[in-house]
Amino acid sequence: MTDDRLTPRAREIAAVARELLEESGPAALTMRTLADRLGIKAPSLYKHFPDKQAVEVELTARMLAESAEALEAAEARAPGSLEAVAGAYRAYALAHPHLYCLATERPLPRAQLPAGLEDRAALPLLRACAGDLDLARAVWAFAHGMVILEIHGRFPGDADLGAAWKRGLKALHP
Repeated sequence: MTDDRLTPRAREIAAVARELLEESGPAALTMRTLADRLGIKAPSLYKHFPDKQAVEVELTARMLAESAEALEAAEARAPGSLEAVAGAYRAYALAHPHLYCLATERPLPRAQLPAGLEDRAALPLLRACAGDLDLARAVWAFAHGMVILEIHGRFPGDADLGAAWKRGLKALHP
């Protein structure tokens, strides 16, 4: 994904929004806080993004593009390996938990995303599942559930999540 669709100032605003989000989570991402971080008045933001939702859509697009890159890289290293693609998905989500949660814990704003981006993000998993769309959806649901539970600290401290990942993937894709 290129940033050609954004002005240089809008790219800067999105980058600072990402920093705020990654540092402090979705609750800290307000237009006022964003403007303060940029050293401008909040109304100036509206010249580049009509509202906070538009900023969040841009962050969601960035998450999809970056996760697609991570999954594509895993696929290139280990073609056809569901374990490699799922591992890359987990690693990306855990490295960017606030961004991941912002992008996945609410409805996906499909109509506002760059064309083809959602498909690009899904294709490495679909290929690892040999084109079986239902299996790819089941694996994604498993991976997302495991990641969200891990991000939110819902597993006991002694849980072997690596073993759980392997067992879940094997159950879905023997």
